[in-house]
Amino acid sequence: MKKPSSLREAWVALAGLAAVFLFEMLDNSILNVALPTIGRELHASTVTLQWATGAYAVVFGGLMLGFGAIADRFGRRRIMLVGLVLLGVASLATAFVTTAEQLIAVRAVMGVAAAMTTPGSVALAFRLFEDDALRVRAMTLISTVGLIGLAIGPTAGGFVLAVAPWQVLLLVNVPIAVFAIIGVRTGIADDEAADLHRDPVDVLGAVLGTATIVLALVAPTLFVNEGTGSWAPWAATAAAVAGAVLFVARERSARYPLLDLTLVARPLVSAGLAYKAAAGLATAGLGYLVTLQLQLDWGWSPALAAIGTLPQVIVLVAGGAFVDPFVRWAGLDRAAWLSATAVVAGLAVYGLLGSFGYGWVALALVIEAAGMRVVGVVAAVNVLRGLPKNRTTIGAALTDTATEVASGIGLAVTGTILAAMFTGTIATSNWTIQQTAQFEDAIRVSGLVLTAVAAALVGWATLRTRQPVIDSPAPLTYDAGHR
Repeated sequence: MKKPSSLREAWVALAGLAAVFLFEMLDNSILNVALPTIGRELHASTVTLQWATGAYAVVFGGLMLGFGAIADRFGRRRIMLVGLVLLGVASLATAFVTTAEQLIAVRAVMGVAAAMTTPGSVALAFRLFEDDALRVRAMTLISTVGLIGLAIGPTAGGFVLAVAPWQVLLLVNVPIAVFAIIGVRTGIADDEAADLHRDPVDVLGAVLGTATIVLALVAPTLFVNEGTGSWAPWAATAAAVAGAVLFVARERSARYPLLDLTLVARPLVSAGLAYKAAAGLATAGLGYLVTLQLQLDWGWSPALAAIGTLPQVIVLVAGGAFVDPFVRWAGLDRAAWLSATAVVAGLAVYGLLGSFGYGWVALALVIEAAGMRVVGVVAAVNVLRGLPKNRTTIGAALTDTATEVASGIGLAVTGTILAAMFTGTIATSNWTIQQTAQFEDAIRVSGLVLTAVAAALVGWATLRTRQPVIDSPAPLTYDAGHR
């Protein structure tokens, strides 16, 4: 089947895939606004509310690799459509939620749907085109739609809550799912048999991989809830490390592994994953620290703090127009390390200068967002370029998993350093002078520690891409004439 030669030729498919990404970005941002209302109406505790959002993230992150492997075997379009139907049904079930436990269950099912659809949206967008320039432009378009949802979610959610029940905020996923189903069914053909593989499913590998990722995502939450003095977060961390060791051992010995580690070791793939991990680590750490600083240290209201992060939102949304020209100028490989370096530089600026005034915070947010806007697209394209055609969905799942796990680690590191350096309860008002100094020292140390780790990942990835490539993909085709 002839591939589209322009975005216009594939507009139906791209509209459907953009709707999938819109769901992922809009869902959590719009739900967060309603958490106080949900807590009051469902009589939910703080921990229960945290799991209303955490259940989705943990299930989503834990199942992506497994569903990516399944999609590469049984059809990416087929798994995508099943996931979208599940999303619509789970969202519709929100209308009947009457307890916090029911909400957590619904959110977990939505996490399953997200694991089936989100990696597939990246893989299908990549596979729509043969030309790398069009692949970058398609993924930029899809991610821009999602980021617009992320930007408008809190504001739109606030207006909806003023006139309607909170359940309406999740019911909005139903028409999005229907729109996505129409776009994917109409615009994307069934996978060709030659582009799939029929290796048996590595069930043990899937179980070990899922358990490892789930533990890695749960551990940061336990550090926040239980504190560093509790045994639970450390036990979860140790279990995650043990699970990772067992998973690697299984994948190295299995005849038909869930994840072929020789493919992950390819320079383009390993470097792309390292870039995504560095960006996830830096972005999660910076976002968490800035939120605490604006509201707890400087005493800004939540509304004013939201305005304070607008520079980041503006760059993320408007920056999509500059991704294609930048990548055309730099090339995919150089664009990857330059943009990842910018993300790390933004975190470094914050760690060194963020306590000296809002101007430095805003500058850090702008630099980080500019880098994130590019690396999110380019690193994913490079990972998929480095894999065989019948492994693209698990490749997309790997990039999302790397981001999710790195974000969790970033939050855990930040929370641990804050807990170690700050005396008393951080959420209380009227800090003493000593507590203010401790907090500023803690955010400086946290920022610089995360900067060092993220910089090491970027440096390693850059060296990987400069090594001779064995079993490399076809030469890069970035033709500026394609539109």
